[in-house]
Amino acid sequence: MRIARFTTGDEPLFGIVTGDLDEYGQPDPDAQVVALAGDPIYAGINPIDQTHRLEDVRLLAPVIPRSKVVAIGKNYADHVAEMKGVTGGDAPIEPMFFLKPNTSVIGPRDAIVYPPQSENVHFEGELAVVIGRICKDVPAERAAEVIYGWTIANDVSARDLQVADKQWSRAKGFDTFCPLGPWIETELTLEEVKRGLRLQTFLEGDLQQDGNTRDLLFDVPAIIAHVTAAMTLLPGDVILTGTPAGVGPMQPGQEVEVSIERLGALTNTVVKK
Repeated sequence: MRIARFTTGDEPLFGIVTGDLDEYGQPDPDAQVVALAGDPIYAGINPIDQTHRLEDVRLLAPVIPRSKVVAIGKNYADHVAEMKGVTGGDAPIEPMFFLKPNTSVIGPRDAIVYPPQSENVHFEGELAVVIGRICKDVPAERAAEVIYGWTIANDVSARDLQVADKQWSRAKGFDTFCPLGPWIETELTLEEVKRGLRLQTFLEGDLQQDGNTRDLLFDVPAIIAHVTAAMTLLPGDVILTGTPAGVGPMQPGQEVEVSIERLGALTNTVVKK
């Protein structure tokens, strides 16, 4: 089931997106969105008598994290290698995580704002996990119990500030630096993620990243166990699982698209502040 958050110009609603995805992650031209009563994470799936053509609505970020976005760094070996001369360091011996504020979240087609403080803003396409319930100290073997669904993320990073600051909060925490979408897929399984989903990032239509979730250094159960050993996760919190090699700069006026098999495609433009 694909859960979207959308607007027709009025108050945002949640809905179920119908139809199939093509090989490029784009929905069927006849796809519809069936509106729901309330936030399904809290209220369950309760359709109301309101249906729209998907092309007639504006998709929003499918979730606004209640408290935080937890992002995992250096979780693909090829990305660790490409960043060694930039941020330094080898692959971590346990999941390395940092926080992005929920104010950094935007949705599909929203603009990524290039801040004047930076001259080197990068895209980082990632698989994202949406948490479905309050959880703490979750053992890896029970990770599936706390996952509501999956979506696509772009962990936008001001690379020059990341290097200058020697920590990542400002570089990755600007408003608009966490695009999420286009929806939450609730039927994807941990086993499918482990077997492998292709992750690609395109800049102006040109392929930049071409990775696969089977290559995660720390899988999703290990990530959830590690994060919840330190902090409580709340319903709607999001975990970004790391990015493969191929990250690079993007400029105002350019379009970036992250696509993940089974999940669709997340597209945003870059604008100058």
